[in-house]
This record gives sequence, structure tokens and C-alpha cells, in this order.
Amino acid sequence: MLRQYFHIFIFLLTSLFLLVSCKGDFVSKKDELVAAFESSPTNLDPRLATDANSGRIIGLIFNSILRFDEKLNLVPDLSERWENPNPFTYIFYLKKGVKFHNGIELTAEDVKYTFESILNPSFLSPHKKSYEKIKTITAVDKYTVKFIMSEPYAPFLINMTMGIVPKDEAEKSGHKFTGKPIGTGPFVFERWVADERIELKRNADYFEGRAKLSKLIFKIISDDTIRLLGLKTGEIDFIQNAVPPDLLSSLNKDKNITILTGDGINYSYLGFNLSDPVLKDARVRKAIAYSIDRSSIITNLLAGIAEPATGVLPKSNWAYEGNVAMYEYNIEKAKRLLDEAGFPDPDGDGPKERFRLIYKTTNNDLRKMIGEVLQKNLKEVGIGIDIRTYEWGTFYNDIKTGNFQLYSLSWIGIVDPDIYYSIFHSDMMPPEGNNRNRYKNSEIDRLVTEGQKALSHKDRKKIYSKVQKIAADELPYISLWYPKNVAAMRKNVKGFVLLPDGDLSSFKNIYKE
Repeated sequence: MLRQYFHIFIFLLTSLFLLVSCKGDFVSKKDELVAAFESSPTNLDPRLATDANSGRIIGLIFNSILRFDEKLNLVPDLSERWENPNPFTYIFYLKKGVKFHNGIELTAEDVKYTFESILNPSFLSPHKKSYEKIKTITAVDKYTVKFIMSEPYAPFLINMTMGIVPKDEAEKSGHKFTGKPIGTGPFVFERWVADERIELKRNADYFEGRAKLSKLIFKIISDDTIRLLGLKTGEIDFIQNAVPPDLLSSLNKDKNITILTGDGINYSYLGFNLSDPVLKDARVRKAIAYSIDRSSIITNLLAGIAEPATGVLPKSNWAYEGNVAMYEYNIEKAKRLLDEAGFPDPDGDGPKERFRLIYKTTNNDLRKMIGEVLQKNLKEVGIGIDIRTYEWGTFYNDIKTGNFQLYSLSWIGIVDPDIYYSIFHSDMMPPEGNNRNRYKNSEIDRLVTEGQKALSHKDRKKIYSKVQKIAADELPYISLWYPKNVAAMRKNVKGFVLLPDGDLSSFKNIYKE
């Protein structure tokens, strides 16, 4: 806790110095919004991106056939309406006159091309598996596109939230955006300085009306203190889900800053490499689960802005199952399980370890502190932890390529239980999907496949109830917490709506007084 108090002390001391010395020299312009990210997006092509910050910016550059509203209902975006005449057929009627940022009108051919490119084996899209049930895509006419499925597929409409790319521009660049991503969204890509900033300008021809701000600037600031100081001095206008929890109380006292909090649909977890000779034993994973004092972490490090998680699906999800195996903090249970797994403590309560693991995380201050608490928790049961911290790009690449033993991450914006197919089906190991832990379970494979074919919520809920119970018992992930969404902004920023999935779509309505 001393480190935490020191963090607060340095923040307040430096804030006082800067507020006295800066005199508003860095205050952002009235017709621009400067937002801060803690890590850099990795890709601004919607067909290739998988990280949260890429998704946030993609949502401002691109539109999709369907989108989520504020209550997470699917509503038309580029489409005017859609029909589902039978379980195999979906027909979308596109809005007329929608233009890409290069001035070319969007048509059914662009929609057809977007999904066919994802399905092209040479394109290597991480989203390919989500669309493999599509049998044919037909541009019926300029503004009508028809999808025929090979079999009923419940997540199909959810997957129509993919950003649509312009066929001609993508083909010119070898099917991938090597430079400037072009969409139909409210903002136009202008510049990307690697690991420093991304700049977007207002799309004057946006089909839903021009944005109120002329420019958005996303600064990449990995250091918590510098990011928060920028907000206090006016150099930064907006931060979402990148506010150190221990500094929230200080920000709340600042009359120039507005804080918004709300329930989210995100999930934080501890992941394992299940190919590892130690971690492939479920008893070891359960022992680690019993060793983690989640309540203490939520109270002391997260300032209470999270709830203990029981599984991947948030409690608000229609398919959530709460009657699953729980792993309350219990040191003695953890020790017994490690003994049973063949890892006895060599010297009782002495300094010798049962075994040692490497835990990878980012170099963000909060992530490092969480790692240190996990290290302390696991030491109590005789497990040694080496903490390795990296900048976001290196860390994320290691996770995707399986170069890890332990790590922690979050899934963002979980709206459908089909996420279990993506993260746990044995066919979904990278680069095909997001089964980064290399989890294999034939019953899970059968159930999540069955869940895609069942079309009613009632039938799907029964299936995913079983999936959640198996996952809680086998622990391919250790569920940590459901973090709440937190947005901090300057008082003069108006019009922002805090959405459950953390989407920034309301940026098109933001203005500054």
C-alpha cells in the first residue's frame, strides 16, 4: 500500500506544480477533442483488428450493416432494414447516398467484398471463423445484399457489426489498408504517429450529419500520472477506462473535471498456457484460483469499481449462469490441491518454492501493482512468480503467439455467449481465433457448436449454462472481476454518453462549451 500512497502523493505534488506553472499554455482548442489512451491501437482495418483501442477508433472511421444502440439492441446502421425470411437467409437493404471518405458511394458490392475478403484464406483475418457459415453473398442490386447460410447460425446478426471497407480502395492496396483506412464514418483518418498519436478530422459529408467537433486527437500516454496531469491541466480533454482507481477521489474533487461511472460488459481474467507441463493440471489452476484474494484487490487497488467475476459473461447478459463453481480466497484448499497435484512444499512454511512461473503483463502502473499482489498471494502457497512487464504491442503479440505461462487481460464489450466458441473451441487457436490458452475439451466443442445452431434464447441459454459450468470447473481462465466503465473529462466537454460496451460512438455528438 505504501507504493499506492506514494503514487497519490507524487500525483498531487506534480499537479500543484503544473497548475501553478502552466497557466493554460497547453489547453486544447475549442473545436477539437484530445483523448488519451494508455496503449496504442494495433490495426485500423476492421477485418484485422482485435484489440479494444483499435476497435474504439475503427468505430469512428467505419460504419457497419448493424450497430448496437445504448441498450445493446441491434439496430440498422448502413442498412435501412433487414429481412430473415427463413433460418438460412438474410437480406439487407442499404441506405442510399452513403459515401466513403474518398467520395465514392457505398454499394452492395462493398458489403459483399468486405465479407468475402475476410473469408479469403490468404487474407488471414482473425475474424474468419465468425463468417464461415456463410455459403453465398449476392449483390442483388446496387443497394441490396443477400446472405445464404450453410446452416442456421445464431450469432450471424451480431457479426454484422463489422466495419465495411471500400472494395476499390482495398483492392488497390493489395486488399489491406497499408496506409490510410477509408470508411464511411463520422470522422476521417488523417495521421498516425506510431506510439504517439492518431488524428481524425470531421467527415463533412457524413450521412447522419456532421460531427460537432472538427478534429479528434488520440494521444498514446502509457504513464498514468502524466495522463492524469494532462487532464487536470487541460492538455487532455477525455479519458475512458484508463484512470488509476486510486486517483479517482482526487479527480472527483477537481471542479474542472466530470467523472462518469457505469456498469460495463467487460471481463478481466487470468489466462494460462495449457500446454505448460505444470499449468495443464486443473488442480494447479484451481489452487491458483483459491490463492487469489480478489476482494482485497477490488477494494484496495480498484477502489471498488469492479465486481468479482464468476465467468466470461457479465451478469446483465441474458445467458448468464451464476450457479457455477466458485473459488473464494482459501489458502489451505490451495495447498492441499498442490499437494495432490504432485507439487509438495519442500520446506513447509520455509522459503523454498513448489515451483516458479512467469507472469506477463503490460508496463502500466496498475497492471504492475496487480501483478505484485498476485505474486504475494501465490507466495503464500509456495508458488514463485516472476513478473515480466512489456509495452502493449510486445505483450499482446506474446499472448497471441502463445509465448507465456501466465498473463492477465480483459475481454471488452461481451454481448453474446458465442464468445465461448471463439475463446474455447479447439478449432479456434490462433491465428484462426482467440483460444490463446490452447484449451481442448470435446464436450465444450460440441456445446458451443450446438449453441450456434440453436436460434431461440431459451434453447441457447440451456446450452451455455452447461458451458459456463464446465468452464468454471476446468478453469481455462480464472475469472477475476467485471470492471465498471469510468470516463473522466473536462467540465466543458458535453454530449458524451457512457455506453456499456465502452464504444465511443457518441463522440460525433460531443461539443465543448
